[in-house]
This record gives sequence, structure tokens and C-alpha cells, in this order.
Amino acid sequence: MTQYQPATSLSVPPRSPAPESAAAQDLAQPRLSSTAPGNASEPPPIPSAGPPPGPAPDPAPHPGSTRLRMVPIPRLAAHGRWRVEAMRSLTEPMLLWFTRGQGRITVSGVTRGYGPHNAIFLPAGVMHAFEVSAHVFGTAVFFGTDCGLPLPESPLHLRIRDQQPQAELSGILDNIHRELDGGRPGSERAAGHHLGLLGVWIERQIAAQEDLPAPDAAARLVARFTALVERDFRSGLGVAEYSAALGVTATHLTRVCRQCCDRSAHAIMQERVLFEARKLLKETELPVGEVSRQLGFTSAAYFTRAFQHAVGKTPSAFRRGE
Repeated sequence: MTQYQPATSLSVPPRSPAPESAAAQDLAQPRLSSTAPGNASEPPPIPSAGPPPGPAPDPAPHPGSTRLRMVPIPRLAAHGRWRVEAMRSLTEPMLLWFTRGQGRITVSGVTRGYGPHNAIFLPAGVMHAFEVSAHVFGTAVFFGTDCGLPLPESPLHLRIRDQQPQAELSGILDNIHRELDGGRPGSERAAGHHLGLLGVWIERQIAAQEDLPAPDAAARLVARFTALVERDFRSGLGVAEYSAALGVTATHLTRVCRQCCDRSAHAIMQERVLFEARKLLKETELPVGEVSRQLGFTSAAYFTRAFQHAVGKTPSAFRRGE
């Protein structure tokens, strides 16, 4: 089992935006726009006249929350390899269970290989990316934002070599899938109980592992760096500001990033901004100018030039799938 360095939070002072002419095609250093959208309050629902007949239905999720779901790993890249291969994070915990194939996965800035019978747990907010070739198969379990389970706070890479825990995990996932697809009364609650067993399975695999060496200094540094980037990638901070907050030089930070994940510090920052830009363009109907504003750019024209330089298409052409 590989235990990654937990992400930590540091205080980074805000930086005044630089002139647009500096690094004009640099997605890693967008210029900050301070406006943020608000949320309008809604009146409380009117109670019904009486209780509904039969058992109560499964509760609806809160606005902005996600439910438990399972997705075949190859399907995660069905609408673009950038969806899995670019550095990003999720708002919910996820377990990747690889049953066939091999590749590389980067978690908290550290790249390692994965293969069959590898289970990788990613808490919410952890930056990650992984390769998905045509030979890779497995299941991604998204726990949902409100799962309420006691889960590990740090990422884990479990290499499951014994057949018994392999079979246990496969059985738990089959039960979750059966409930989610069955459409029977209480199916979501039943799937949630099986998800709790998945949490127990993870806990037991951790306990079964031998004592692990602590992450080395390089892994700890790059984990702290990726946590800061995930928090502040819209802020316009550069490598110099991040390295100063981490108490190292920009040269040392870049060297450590290359050592741990074969990416420079600048490339990690740019990749995170680029993923968010693509996601907003593909999954929302926001105008390009609003996407630009949400990512901290001072003008849609500057955002368009930077995006086209990195992707080879304008934002509008990328949205249309040209």
C-alpha cells in the first residue's frame, strides 16, 4: 500500500494582477477578477396535507450535491482524454478499482504505476490525473458529496494481491451496482449501506498492511504545493509566490515537481486551469466571457488567446467540438 502525503493548507498572500502583456499566453497565471456570483434564497416548501401512502421515498440530494454512482473507468474518458489525464480534483471521494491493464497515476503530485487489482482511494479535493489506455478496465465509485461515512483523509494506493479481499471488493461493488440499477423501493438506501461496507473494506485493508515508510521530503513538498494550487488556481499566483509560501526557491520547487511527477511546477498550475476551462465550456452554457471571468481573466480576448495557444482551438470551437 502506498500512503500519500495528506494535503495541507498554507496562507498565501494575494498578488496584484500583472499587466496583460506579461506571459500573454500563459494559462497558469490568469489575471484575477474579484466579482463572485451570489446565491438567491428560496422560500421553504409548503408541507403536504398528510403523509404519503407506503414507505417514504429516498430523499432528494441538496442543491449542488452529488449522489452515489458507479462508472466503468473507460467511460470516464469517453468525451475526451483530458477528463482523466489532466490534473484536477473532485468535490466527493472516489475509489478507482482497476481489474485489467496498467498505466500511471499522479496523486498529490506523485506519479506511480498501477495495474490489475489496484484500488486507489482519493478524498475530495485531492489533485490527481491518470492514464487510461484501450486495455485498461475497472470501476470508479463516486461516493457522493453527502455520503457521511468515516473515510481516510489521505489518498491511498492499495495493491490487493490476495484473492479473498479481491473477491470481497468485487462482491460489494456488484451489490451496489445491483441496487442502483434495480429501481426497487429503497434502492438508494440499500446501496448506501453497501457503500458503508466498502468503507469498512478500505479500513480493513489499511489495517492489514505492514508498517509503511513515511513520505519523503520531496513527496511532502509537492503534496503541499498541489494542495495550494487546487485552492488558489484562480488567483493568478505564480511559481515564485507558491515557492515563497512553501519556504523554498522556485528552482527547487520545479526540480522536485519534475522528480515526483515529470511535470514542472508551472505545468501543474497551467494544467489545472486548462482543465477547469474545458469543463466549464463543455458542461455549462456560460458565455465565453463568463468562463473567462470565473477563471480570473480580465478579458475574454486574453482568455481566448491563452486557450487557443494551449489547446489549438478557440474556446467556442472547442465547445462546438470542431
